[in-house]
Amino acid sequence: MARCRAARRSRRVGNVTMAGLRVHPITDQALGNTSYLVEVGDGLAIWIDPRRDVDEHVLLADERDLRIGAVLETHLHADFVSGSRELAQRGADVIAAFDAGLEFSHHGTEPGERLTFGACTIDVVATPGHTPEHVAYLIRDGESQAVFSGGSLIVGGAARTDLTGAERTEELARAQYASLRTLAALPDETVLYPTHGGGSFCSTGPARSEASTIGGERASNPLLAIENEAEFVDVLRRGFGSYPRYFLHLRDVNRRGPTALGSLPPIAELSPADAQRKIGDGAWLIDARPIDEWASAHARDAVSIELRDAFASWLGWVVPFGAAVVLMLEPEQLADAARLAHRIGYDAIRGWLSFGSWRDAGLATSSVDALDPAEASARAKDGALLLDVRQAAEFESRHIADAAHLELGDIIAGKTPAAASVITYCGHGERSATAASLFERRGIRVANLRGGSAAWRAAGLRFEP
Repeated sequence: MARCRAARRSRRVGNVTMAGLRVHPITDQALGNTSYLVEVGDGLAIWIDPRRDVDEHVLLADERDLRIGAVLETHLHADFVSGSRELAQRGADVIAAFDAGLEFSHHGTEPGERLTFGACTIDVVATPGHTPEHVAYLIRDGESQAVFSGGSLIVGGAARTDLTGAERTEELARAQYASLRTLAALPDETVLYPTHGGGSFCSTGPARSEASTIGGERASNPLLAIENEAEFVDVLRRGFGSYPRYFLHLRDVNRRGPTALGSLPPIAELSPADAQRKIGDGAWLIDARPIDEWASAHARDAVSIELRDAFASWLGWVVPFGAAVVLMLEPEQLADAARLAHRIGYDAIRGWLSFGSWRDAGLATSSVDALDPAEASARAKDGALLLDVRQAAEFESRHIADAAHLELGDIIAGKTPAAASVITYCGHGERSATAASLFERRGIRVANLRGGSAAWRAAGLRFEP
């Protein structure tokens, strides 16, 4: 195979200078992950941990006049649908751990195996922990080396070990302890390229999305400073927050091999009557418009999930995996919403319609008060419950004085506060709008704090601690 190409000069990546390998990251801001194009010379490249929608990956390779020869998977992903099968349809070989048990054409690797791309070598390193079958790839070109660590060692932390079931969490946490030390034994100058980063629900600790080196992590990663395995397990597990429900399904999707995106039917515009029938048959109506538009007027029982980077995560938290979805949005939003939904395996989108068409058809609508901080404060003094719906770590760090707490994930699971009137809030208002829409469906009098805790802080109102 082709010789791995050396760069003509050092390249600055974040605050890390590297020579040798040419690595091009594509960061998925929606899910907090990064995939990597690695040039291996003579017009060839490999991709590591690509997401399902690979158009950006293919475009980057085309712009650099590269052919994607292989795709390397570090583990079975729980948070996104892999793009390996999409790239395989374009001629790439799929390489994954034998223990992943992929059910489509691939090369199964074993830890300790060395793959050769011309003068470039790729060592398969066993790094179980985040998942049982997890491997890392150590790539050398004779001048420099880099390790693609997936969800083992990440910048500032490590990935969680509870996604394959509670019964294996401690066992895998102990394996993660050993795997991090395996990687920490690499030379200081080894560049670290993790898949998971800041914003990923797979991460624990103060994970960041930036470049690093093994030496940099030994000096700064708090998990590498823990020398006792039992203490490590305890600290790691205390960093686990809640995570979207769809995570419980995607490992199997990626093992079987996802449906090719080109095989999915187009998402048709629905008449209000057709949309109403599909909703009556069990489809979830998701209002992806900006939250202020949703608050002002929306279809009765629609769930607000504003279209933004986090749309995929909250769609996968609110809607049971495999359930049918009808999207309420404007036509220019459809492509982005569909891409994010497909990225997490939500393929049962039965159509879309605008709120205007629903309203003009005379179908049931509703509204929710969007309160500014002064209005929310006054209503709370009159007895309304200020409810923080952020994750526990966010609430414990700082919250509005006298606020109660109930995570949005718990609200989705059916928990409801014992209060006649509720004011939901989060950081900026989007998550709390989702919570408010769920409470409204349950018949609770609810309002949403416009701008969230950021607006409350800007207004100079009280926080704890």
